[in-house]
Amino acid sequence: MRQDLDLLQDVLSRSHPADSRVDLARTAAGITGLVAIIQHDRGDQRDSHGWFATAEKAARESGDRHMLAWVLARHAMVPLNYGAPNAAASLASSARREAGRNPTAAAALAAAVTARALASTGDHQGALRAVADARNIAERLNTVQAADTWFGYPLQKHHVHLSQAFTLMGRTREANAEQEAALALTRSPSVMTRALLTMDAATCLSKDGDPAAAADMAVGVWEQLPAAYRDGLVRSRAEALHRTLAGPAHARLGEALAS
Repeated sequence: MRQDLDLLQDVLSRSHPADSRVDLARTAAGITGLVAIIQHDRGDQRDSHGWFATAEKAARESGDRHMLAWVLARHAMVPLNYGAPNAAASLASSARREAGRNPTAAAALAAAVTARALASTGDHQGALRAVADARNIAERLNTVQAADTWFGYPLQKHHVHLSQAFTLMGRTREANAEQEAALALTRSPSVMTRALLTMDAATCLSKDGDPAAAADMAVGVWEQLPAAYRDGLVRSRAEALHRTLAGPAHARLGEALAS
């Protein structure tokens, strides 16, 4: 990606016809958006915000509202996953406006992220409406829009998003169903995805009144994580669970996170 960025910078420094400039802006939005996502997953929030700002500027220059909606929806996941749900809800709302009414991957993603953001703020009715919207859009995606790519919205990602939305709402039965559906579609190692789903399942155990089992499950997945995955998104999810626990369960998970 570093080579792609260097090449892109070199190409953008030259003059181009308007049509070519639009295509280059779209390409720039996509590449810088991917860098922003990687930095988000690594836990570098400031750098991720910076790359997303660049991606948004490029997407607006391209005039591609689908790309802009995708950038805004993915950007919303930074404040969503790192403790600023109101900011996430605002970005997700902007993404939904840009996505419009057509069934696209960006529209489905924007609805799913909206559901998670509203659930995190406590607006469960709004979150449930967004869940219904996400499901409706996902059912109408064509094969290109539903492809398992950076810019697609495959069914596996759909279930991962809804697992988190229902977990945040405390609707554990529905959350567990989404976790099972996501895992059934997760055929590759997908270390981070599996870890996040397990943290959701552990949080559901805590919400159902079994903090000891929740801590055991979270510690189990944490101790199996490669070192490269122990920062960023998985840690954020584990720390969110840790804050809800008390007594021995709180201490057990805290010791694991500190190790």
